[in-house]
Amino acid sequence: MTTVSRTVLREQIKEILLERILRGELEPGERLVETRLARELGTSQAPVREALRDLQLLRLVESEPFRGARVRAVDDSQLLPVFPVRAVLEELAAREAARKANGKVGVLDRELEAMRNAAAREDWRTQISHDIAFHRATVELAENEPLLQSWLGLGVEVSTAFAVYWTFWDQSDLAEFHVPIVEAIRAGDTARAGSEARKHVRRTERVVRQRTRAAQSRRTT
Repeated sequence: MTTVSRTVLREQIKEILLERILRGELEPGERLVETRLARELGTSQAPVREALRDLQLLRLVESEPFRGARVRAVDDSQLLPVFPVRAVLEELAAREAARKANGKVGVLDRELEAMRNAAAREDWRTQISHDIAFHRATVELAENEPLLQSWLGLGVEVSTAFAVYWTFWDQSDLAEFHVPIVEAIRAGDTARAGSEARKHVRRTERVVRQRTRAAQSRRTT
């Protein structure tokens, strides 16, 4: 295998695993066995190993000697400090998307519709999967690679936050909370797009803080 093709394969494997982690298909604490992944993906172990190292740099995977690689687990104490960072990143992404997208927000509309369809089926895991895809698509519309990589670096924290919604909050109208972001980007209104994106992240933060308080209350009673 040439260096170029091996690099491409490594990136493809990284993207596959990244999507599975963000969508919750690979859960926090789950072992990532190189031999099993290589067999499943029809490749050798070398590009799998390299992809796992890349994901470790993104803080999505952790590895310990003699124990192998696992999806990094995050608790609320680690999750809460991430929200101000995520709010800044997604505000910037929405502003840039509004400036650059020229009203072309079809990818966001499709994710909204997928969320609504999943809600109608009460398929909350699929709905959360499309919720995460919506936020990633918004960041990608900003056409800023450092911004995208910074957002992806919060991957486990982002997916954990969405999982909190899934287990702790009514999901039936989740898609509608995203509509103001889409409409602002569609209109090219940078200030409103940024403001709506920030409000959306802060709303998620409030849910996590509420869960944290509830858990602390249970421990003291």
